[in-house]
Amino acid sequence: MPNVMRRAYVVGTCDTKGEELRYVRDLLAEAGLPTCLVDVGTRSRARDVDVTSAEVAAFGPQGAAVLDFDDRGRAVTGMSEALAAFLLTRKDLGGIVGLGGSGNTTLVTHAMRALPLGVPKLMVSTVCAGNIAPYVGGSDIAMLYAVTDVAGLNSISRVILANAAHALYGMMARPLPAARASKPAVALTMFGVTTPCVTAIRKDLEADFDCLVFHATAQGRKAVEKLAGSEWLAGQLEITTTQLAVFTPGFERQNPDYFEPAICARLPLVGSVGAQDMLNFGPPETIPAHLKHRLFYRHNAFATLMRTNRDENAAIGRWLGEQLNRFESPVRMLLPERGVSAIDAEGQPFFDPEADAALFENLERTVKATKDRRVLRVPHHLNAPEFARAAVEEFLSIVSARS
Repeated sequence: MPNVMRRAYVVGTCDTKGEELRYVRDLLAEAGLPTCLVDVGTRSRARDVDVTSAEVAAFGPQGAAVLDFDDRGRAVTGMSEALAAFLLTRKDLGGIVGLGGSGNTTLVTHAMRALPLGVPKLMVSTVCAGNIAPYVGGSDIAMLYAVTDVAGLNSISRVILANAAHALYGMMARPLPAARASKPAVALTMFGVTTPCVTAIRKDLEADFDCLVFHATAQGRKAVEKLAGSEWLAGQLEITTTQLAVFTPGFERQNPDYFEPAICARLPLVGSVGAQDMLNFGPPETIPAHLKHRLFYRHNAFATLMRTNRDENAAIGRWLGEQLNRFESPVRMLLPERGVSAIDAEGQPFFDPEADAALFENLERTVKATKDRRVLRVPHHLNAPEFARAAVEEFLSIVSARS
């Protein structure tokens, strides 16, 4: 049985979802979990709850005034901030489940994202069949599609909500010991086209480091940023930096926050330009008409890759160099001269030494080299064993110098 001091928090707007919230609460209680029903309805005045909306609102910057906002958007934003602050004070919180439509999902998941990784978080929502990235962010929120709207109990919603209650029970009743490893943690970024490199690095380091590998997508990036800002990491191996660029003509605009958490945390960093030969689109029909003439590669049914050209790579190199100049911690940027991804190699569809050269040369010209900030060329392909070994050696040298 779970620790009786830890409660399952059931959170939602009791004025519109009260019946459903109490149904989930009662199932959790029947399973043996202590519960806490939290009302976050800005128009709700329910009293048969454990925590009223007024009590939650008191934790927010607007206080109880949020309950009287006429603007629904402002009210939801204010209550979500209050809920996040409230939950962080709850010493008995063992897990949390929320349910609702887009408004409830926005409100509750904002607060869930403030909780530490590993705390069970489950959101039953009508938005789960669409893009859930804004709701999950870099957190470990489990999203369950509600199928029907959360609007009364029926033959379908009873089953879905029961599954949610029992899933949360399972997460709380069978927790693992503290996830924090005894070894220092290092974050690595990987795509399928950089997997051989990152796998080799991981195998070389895992005896001494807790190697956390993240998919180099927008969501994976958010997870890395969350960890970098939480003092969880001892360093980063940014092998796959494809997510730093936001497409505009010439790639003149990039992701401004890409390195910000690492810079602020003063983390040592070994990086490369893995997968900078490509920009990701969805299926072919999602490609804008004005780009149809470009070189594409069908990665899978849901991902189509566009080859970045010389001018775009030059712009990326300049921007990347400017960001590296901001680091006060040790930085090594390794440039693989034989190609930056599995499909940027001789005989492969994205092989373009001229575009790669523009990336390398502009990066080198921009970086202000110091003893702690260096750009190093490696005469191998990114996925060659020699390149992985070079990255490991550079990482170990800068980490040992700091210890």
